[in-house]
Amino acid sequence: MIVWASLLLLAGGALGAFLLRRSWQQRDGSAPGMIAGGWFVLLGLVLASVFLIGPVKGTALALVMEGIGALLVIWQGRVRRKAARLRDAEAAPEPLEEPGRFWRGVLRTLLAGPLGMTAAMGVAFCVTVYLPGDPRTRIVLGGLLMPVLWGLAMTWTLADRRLLRATAVLVGASVIGFGLAHLGASA
Repeated sequence: MIVWASLLLLAGGALGAFLLRRSWQQRDGSAPGMIAGGWFVLLGLVLASVFLIGPVKGTALALVMEGIGALLVIWQGRVRRKAARLRDAEAAPEPLEEPGRFWRGVLRTLLAGPLGMTAAMGVAFCVTVYLPGDPRTRIVLGGLLMPVLWGLAMTWTLADRRLLRATAVLVGASVIGFGLAHLGASA
């Protein structure tokens, strides 16, 4: 049952996306039927899967399979162009030409690693404390959020040329995150 429903939803997503794409290609506004038909197919299949499979599984399956079908239509319509040669003024800026200093590399590593992790932990703890719902769910979400936040902190720290600004933001995020988490846990 699920396999056939998945294939039907995949084809329906492709059909709905095809109708919407065709209506978009006709820029003179003469395709309201295609727009209505595309949305009718997409929403109708979602509602049908809700009634046939169930409200949770049916909605999830419909959204995923219709999305994959729409991506197939988009992939089929892609256009590959040869890259134009960039002029020097349009090229991406080069990194600073100054020689690197060893101490700046050590400071960047310390900022991105331990201090970025501390800031990520503070924000993740704060989210875990204040998020509504079951405590087990909050802990899992906070645990999943922590490495993402750490990666963002590391990326931003290594991309920023000003070490003092990076230090201030990471220390501030750590203090505010842990402080709010402590206040929320004690209340």
